[in-house]
Amino acid sequence: MSGVRAALAKARYFVREFSGEAAYDRYVAHARGHDPEAQVMTRRAFERARTDAREADPREGFGCC
Repeated sequence: MSGVRAALAKARYFVREFSGEAAYDRYVAHARGHDPEAQVMTRRAFERARTDAREADPREGFGCC
């Protein structure tokens, strides 16, 4: 059973990394590690800032023309 559990944990890790879901967790860990009393963005604000940054960078391919 532990082999199945380990395989599921690895699959979950890769899905979270591939989908970008783990980026918020890394952001929170970094912000709290740098300054424990710092105000961190909500997940929604973080995702909005990430999307805005991607759309502002023409190399990401979000531009239509």
